[in-house]
Amino acid sequence: MQQQIEQGAPADIFISAGKKQVDALEEKGLLLAGTRSILAKNRLVLIVPKSVVGITSFYNLKDSKIKKIAIGEPRSVPAGQYAEQVLQKLKILPQVKSKLVYANNVRQVLASVESGNADAGLVYITDAKISDKVKVVVAADEKYHSPIVYPLAVLKSSKNSDAAKEFAKFLTSSQAKAVLQKYGFILP
Repeated sequence: MQQQIEQGAPADIFISAGKKQVDALEEKGLLLAGTRSILAKNRLVLIVPKSVVGITSFYNLKDSKIKKIAIGEPRSVPAGQYAEQVLQKLKILPQVKSKLVYANNVRQVLASVESGNADAGLVYITDAKISDKVKVVVAADEKYHSPIVYPLAVLKSSKNSDAAKEFAKFLTSSQAKAVLQKYGFILP
């Protein structure tokens, strides 16, 4: 989406699952000054199919019974970047690298674990909560990855900047915050 906006795709507001994408748009002068904020935060969790037992930590990913670990493609999927950071920080990336199966987005990671095509996966807690086919093993310690934040900004190219600003304001209202919390997001 960031690249589409850079190439002129029409949009009024950009909300990203990664700070890097909004930073890039800001560096190119594509954000309306004074409209950037943090909408919400999230947690990265290790998931397995609901029927799996015996997996209690990230270190279990090294076990021989774990053949495939789904993560987002780190070059383009923020959740994949966070997953790789966690595996590096825990010093297990070299042992599990050959088991990694890359997905184009975090929902594909979830689907891979739900279907049993992957033995484990790393997704946001908000994605794990929507599935009754997976269980959360453990949340990654926040010190092991960059902050998982959802920046929001109105785009300078917006044809409806007043409405976009009003919508951005609504998204930070107590009504919207209650919905975000209901679905597992953490408020900034």
